[in-house]
Amino acid sequence: MAVQSGKDLLVKLDLTGDGQFETIAGLRATRISFNAETVDVTSLESAGGWRELLAGAGVRSASISGSGVFRDADTDERARQIFFAGETPDFQVIIPDFGTVQGAFQITAIEYAGSHNGEATYEISLASAGVLTFTAL
Repeated sequence: MAVQSGKDLLVKLDLTGDGQFETIAGLRATRISFNAETVDVTSLESAGGWRELLAGAGVRSASISGSGVFRDADTDERARQIFFAGETPDFQVIIPDFGTVQGAFQITAIEYAGSHNGEATYEISLASAGVLTFTAL
């Protein structure tokens, strides 16, 4: 894979539930993380005393985080609504030259900051809330 521009990693939100995704405006930095818990099935009979893991078991999850500046009233307002209502709408993460991850996420944190001589900024964190799909490019 060739070097990619960080600005091409996009977090998109289905604003109205109609399957049309819009980029969350103003994000300057984004990150997606995939996690899988392990289930340890090691016993006294494990070869050489090495740990054994149960394949396909455990909880899988993903988390998204981003930070940026306010640019668009619609996506800013929708993110606040989702957080306060505890909704789990569909999001998309576009990973350049890799693919698209899509599924339900819950906004777990929104932080706002600003200084007297700079722009107002925000940080957002999301946690997966169901099955995710991956579509390769």
